[in-house]
Amino acid sequence: MANEQIWAPWRLSYIRGENNQQMPQPQGNFLPGADPECFLCQAVADPEEPLRYVVGQTAHSICVLNRYPYTNGHLLVSPRRHCDRLEALSPEEQIDLLQLVIQMLHRLEKTLRPEGFNVGFNLGRAAGAGLPGHLHWHIVPRWQGDTNFMPVLASVNVIPQSLEALRDMLLRQES
Repeated sequence: MANEQIWAPWRLSYIRGENNQQMPQPQGNFLPGADPECFLCQAVADPEEPLRYVVGQTAHSICVLNRYPYTNGHLLVSPRRHCDRLEALSPEEQIDLLQLVIQMLHRLEKTLRPEGFNVGFNLGRAAGAGLPGHLHWHIVPRWQGDTNFMPVLASVNVIPQSLEALRDMLLRQES
């Protein structure tokens, strides 16, 4: 049995703990209360920058590709406003956020045809939030049998598509 090489170059910056490799400074304006170091606030300020991987926006919400995905198509949906608590969102923001989650689920169904989804929040560092200051939902597409030997034996997940190719696919599906 021959060994196969798996090419996943974007994982190295995650392994090394590097956050914004070669990320340009935002060209737009930050919203009041934004954290200039927060990658979600940067995406809100500069959504046209391709390296921000913005794939959806509404009046109160934004959706970006997860730069370190668990599976192909892993998205983050967040309020545009830098906010860390669900109860701090206005009713309009709450509705808008859920509507964008639903819209992105439909877009992923059309483009990737997953067989299911994990959708949820990690609220606080103890719950696994890598960015506890800016609330965000994870949308993780799933397929039957998508757990293979890599996560079990090598603590590695293999993502078969580049972030750029996935971003382009999802943007073509905008309705």
